[in-house]
Amino acid sequence: MREPTAVRLHPHARSRLTERGATVAEVCTTIETGDSFAAKFGRTGFRRNFAQNGVWRGKRYATKQVEAYAVAETGGWLVITVVVKYS
Repeated sequence: MREPTAVRLHPHARSRLTERGATVAEVCTTIETGDSFAAKFGRTGFRRNFAQNGVWRGKRYATKQVEAYAVAETGGWLVITVVVKYS
């Protein structure tokens, strides 16, 4: 498990959270405990699955996968965008 780090959200990422169904807490948890992978433009992607067992846009889903794409900053991460997938 990684040490807790500072996580800041770019205004673009923050504006997309609600429309994509993620919360700031889920993004922070994804950065701190999710799997990391190399992404385009020198960014780092983080991915984590959350038990959903709920409804999103009229359909029932068991799992919500949050992907956060970030760049490293001194002492933490700046999240550029967030993608959410339901299954």
